[in-house]
Amino acid sequence: MTFDLRTIPLLLVLIPGVGCGDRNASDAAADSGEAVEPSVVMESADDGIVVAGFSGPESVVHDTRTDVYLVSNINGQALDADGNGFISRVSPDGTMSNLKWIDGEADGVTLNAPKGLGLYGDTLIVTDIDVVRLFDRNTGARVGEWAVDGSTFLNDVAVASDGTIYVSDSGVRFGESGPEDTGSAAIHMFGSDGSHRTLDAGDVSRINGIAERDGRVYGVGSFGSGAIFSVIGGNREELPLLPGVDLDGVIVMDDGILLISDWTTQSVYLLRPNGSASAVVTNVESPADIGIDRRRNRLLIPGLTTNQVLLAPIPG
Repeated sequence: MTFDLRTIPLLLVLIPGVGCGDRNASDAAADSGEAVEPSVVMESADDGIVVAGFSGPESVVHDTRTDVYLVSNINGQALDADGNGFISRVSPDGTMSNLKWIDGEADGVTLNAPKGLGLYGDTLIVTDIDVVRLFDRNTGARVGEWAVDGSTFLNDVAVASDGTIYVSDSGVRFGESGPEDTGSAAIHMFGSDGSHRTLDAGDVSRINGIAERDGRVYGVGSFGSGAIFSVIGGNREELPLLPGVDLDGVIVMDDGILLISDWTTQSVYLLRPNGSASAVVTNVESPADIGIDRRRNRLLIPGLTTNQVLLAPIPG
């Protein structure tokens, strides 16, 4: 379903404490790893903004230095090394300031099917099938790349405050009957100098989105997995499951609340530390690797198959 948020209200849920870290929404925490039933109470119809004209938008990140949104565009199949991927720049008012700011078809640029985006220092970090590509965040110029031997589906990026860069490998390819495991699923860790190791996180088959806060890494599973977990110091914790099994993006807030996008139910969920969950945005098709504009308390939701990015206020 494709719709324009300038004319059709975005369905939102009023969630007290989203921005202020209310950990007392429920007296009883859900058992870790067990499914929870999210509440959906439609009490608001605040309008969002839709930005159209993309080509397979997969990830959005807010560059707070220049106050622009950067959007990765696969522009084809997710695993095709076709050289036509690109990165867009969008103003917070919804204006497309530069559709192909970084263009895989330009001289001196290689960009096939860009997905996850991250920012650290002056560098924009982009996953691209089996390579992590590095660009100047100010000019878009190429500055380097890290090949990840044996990887098959580099997906999301999370950047820690100490400069550690986490990259997920979903470890799948697409066969005639759907996704097939390749055995490469992992969470890779890079230092700012390109040094590399793999995070000890247990079974991360079909991992998609990742996030990091204070040394704890969060991961969500897609392609039928639906797993939600966190890991720190080699210790893994299974978190309550949501209704969907095709989770994509994950954001961790300062108070430990998670925001998670799900293709199955076409929703973005809020998962609290006590295990309770709520759908905060619904009826959004193919919500991929979500971003956040903390300055405006806004979710940035790429619609991979709709070729749109939704700018939705976070309620509460």
